[in-house]
Amino acid sequence: MPHEPQPQPADELDAEAVRTWSSLALAALGRAREDIDAINVYPVADADTGTNLYLTAESADRALAETFDSAARAAEAPTSLPEAVRAWAHGALVGARGNSGTILAQLLRGVADVLGAEPEGRQTGPGGLLAHALTRAAEEAYAAVAHPVEGTMLTVAGAAARAGEAASAAAGTAVDVARAAYDAARAALAETPGQLAALGRAGVVDAGGCGLVAVLGALWQALSGQEPAAEPVAGRPAVQPDDPCEQHEDGPAYEVIYLLEASEAAVAELRARLDGLGDSLVVVGGDGLWNVHVHVDDPGAAVEAGVVAGRPYRIRITHFGDERRRGRGERAQRAVVAVVPGEGLAGLCAEAGATTVLVRPGEVPATAELLDAVRRAHAREVVLLPGGTELRAAAATAAEQARAEGVRVAVIPTRSAVQGLAALAVHDPDGSFDEDVVAMTAAAGATRYGELAVAERQSFTSAGICQAGDVLGLIDGDVAVIGAGLTETAEAVLDRMLGSGGELVTLVLGPEVPDAVAERLQAHVQSGHLAVDTVTYRGGRYSAPLLIGVE
Repeated sequence: MPHEPQPQPADELDAEAVRTWSSLALAALGRAREDIDAINVYPVADADTGTNLYLTAESADRALAETFDSAARAAEAPTSLPEAVRAWAHGALVGARGNSGTILAQLLRGVADVLGAEPEGRQTGPGGLLAHALTRAAEEAYAAVAHPVEGTMLTVAGAAARAGEAASAAAGTAVDVARAAYDAARAALAETPGQLAALGRAGVVDAGGCGLVAVLGALWQALSGQEPAAEPVAGRPAVQPDDPCEQHEDGPAYEVIYLLEASEAAVAELRARLDGLGDSLVVVGGDGLWNVHVHVDDPGAAVEAGVVAGRPYRIRITHFGDERRRGRGERAQRAVVAVVPGEGLAGLCAEAGATTVLVRPGEVPATAELLDAVRRAHAREVVLLPGGTELRAAAATAAEQARAEGVRVAVIPTRSAVQGLAALAVHDPDGSFDEDVVAMTAAAGATRYGELAVAERQSFTSAGICQAGDVLGLIDGDVAVIGAGLTETAEAVLDRMLGSGGELVTLVLGPEVPDAVAERLQAHVQSGHLAVDTVTYRGGRYSAPLLIGVE
């Protein structure tokens, strides 16, 4: 049951006050979400800062609510302040979205580092604990950003922290500290256009800073019981560049975000490696779990760096091109979301304009992850390509939830990534939604799909008994060929698939398959089917040894 915020005057933060703060912050960001999106010009004018902050706060609020609900169900002692702030910060960490959301997650972690300490380890004094928490939050946020820039939400956080410390030094209460921090944040926000040229040219304040002001206003409201005077944002940029891509046309093409399980030493090396690959690098977290955010031209290299450092998961790769062309604050009419098993396929689909969800072998993304991808697509209409039968239930649930948010969603029952590629090839964003969905569904349905895998153990299959190490050739999901070598088995699979006709063969090679295999398979197709064309792609890390599509 949603928590109904009922702010009451308080001299200090407790668990209930934190819960109210979270609920009020989420509500404030929800009201300001579209306006913040509209003024998003830095570091990339992709109109999603408000959305990213809201989704991060939503994840944090959900984790906090679950902690309260769990304690209530177990009839345990009421949730303590340390439990509340730690759950809140953890929820923000695992659900952080974009540059601004990642920084917000680190701000909440800084708050939790102080408020989550045991009582004997806390700083005492009227308002001192809250002031110290705001200071730690600003310090950790600055430390998380590889190259801090003034005129951003970091500047706003720093101003709020200094004002809070000054109020505490004057024997102010927690309410006084919260009000001082809020007022200073609003003043700092008003100065950001003069600190950052991109903001000054557009005639706007910093979008991330706007979101932080809303969060600090919610803090003051939670403690004082008084509602902030007004939302921090209204309207759109006073100056719109002729080309929304103009300011960032030389910037990296992709945003890469993933959770990472790794040691602090490994993360230190990761920071240095990612810093050389791109910009807007933010790495937040600690205690073995991190959220990594970076803008790069080579998303595969960014993910590979995470693999070297530890175990990356919940990998999200977003291509900026389409989002920049949409203009600030305006939704695209239609977008495609594709679930793909491989970095190379993710890049390929992103270049075709799709928002991608990258999955590892055996991994099934949660409904929340698919819903997040639909939201990131930032469109009124979305075509969802799940890429596997095991994903249909999650895709259907995500589509239903997105429809409740006003997005028209159609799920095309693709059973393989090659069917998704076929659907993308005929995607017509300018045609009617229904006609586009019908054409994409027909293209996917007309594509037979094959896959080569290596048997891990002896087992019974539809083609007989296989031994560990055998190469299995699957056609439309069933084992059709058992072979000893990859190339020979692939040739046998191609012969069977082309036996019923075909005009185009698509080959997607896994990361360890040499180019010579593709050349041999292309020659094999040509020798028996002169009229059939063949295209080859690299699936990249996490893809199967070989995927085959026949259209």
